[in-house]
Amino acid sequence: MKLLSAIFSIRAEKNCPLYKVGERLLLSEKTLACPDGKEVCLILVRDMTELLFKFLQKQPINLEEYADTVFNCSGCRGLIKFSLVGPETFPGRIPGEGAAAVIESATKQIGGKLLHSPLLKVIPADAFESFLQNLREIFVEEGVVLIRKGEKNLNLYLVAEGELRVEDNGVHLATLVEGELCGEMSYLGADVAVSTVVATKKSKVLAVAGDVFGRLLGNNPAVQTFMAQLLASRLRQTNAARARDFESCMSGRIDAIVPAELFQIFHMHQKTGVLTLDFFGGHGKVAFREGCIINAEYGDLRSEEAIFKILGEKKGLYRFTTGLSPKDMRAAEIGDFMMLLMEGVKRVDEEQERRLE
Repeated sequence: MKLLSAIFSIRAEKNCPLYKVGERLLLSEKTLACPDGKEVCLILVRDMTELLFKFLQKQPINLEEYADTVFNCSGCRGLIKFSLVGPETFPGRIPGEGAAAVIESATKQIGGKLLHSPLLKVIPADAFESFLQNLREIFVEEGVVLIRKGEKNLNLYLVAEGELRVEDNGVHLATLVEGELCGEMSYLGADVAVSTVVATKKSKVLAVAGDVFGRLLGNNPAVQTFMAQLLASRLRQTNAARARDFESCMSGRIDAIVPAELFQIFHMHQKTGVLTLDFFGGHGKVAFREGCIINAEYGDLRSEEAIFKILGEKKGLYRFTTGLSPKDMRAAEIGDFMMLLMEGVKRVDEEQERRLE
């Protein structure tokens, strides 16, 4: 296989503190060689690493298709434009450290697509190498939980390969793909996870401790802005997902939320729809109109007696779907909601006391 060796000539520069028009750069698969006697610009290293992956994506390597392409650096106080030139002798030494180490490290740890991650784009050049050195590679098999709600999580995770699902009590909050972050709350010092993250495909993530990330990058305005925007976006995304789930269909296990709490949620939010319940002892159904109960069934029981029986159940599954038939929309309420709830809870308590006697 042909090894990559690309020579670039700087065609234009504007306020670049390091390089001048006419100077040349050599990019190989492990090395970025700058003009002799010049410092290595880590912003340029990052840009060249992106180019390296782009060139290597096609085999055999053919640089001729880029012959007329003008490339730009990302810029700091200034910027440069450069393009490929023919296979001439490079005027200057090829360094064995510095940029070479950065490119080799990036090549090993992150893929070409990952270099376009919004996070990596805001990391300043002088912190980029330290950030890479603190990343730990973790493989997560399909179905394995990476972060579990309520448990400690001290890391940020950057998705390198695969796909992760963010969920909360069965509600799908987000899907994370290559280049996206999770565990961002650890950046704020919160060590208890607020949602669960599970791999939906075999995945690879790059982990960095939240306190290390904060120490390296927490004072950088661009990173601070990025993390603030990410947290705000995640909050909006989470609220929207929960609202969609609540509006269209809410489902879960009775052992996670008892019927009395479910009833109060639908009443408080003035929901209209049907709550279907599957218990080990039978099936129930409760219809709500703007939070008020207008119909209830459990086996052969109806109305109040059905409600009282449902309130005493401890295990099973529930599902709430919005909307009622025209007939149910005109039906009368069974009774005052709070009176029904209080009477039902009272009966449940009395039944438990009898069983203890």
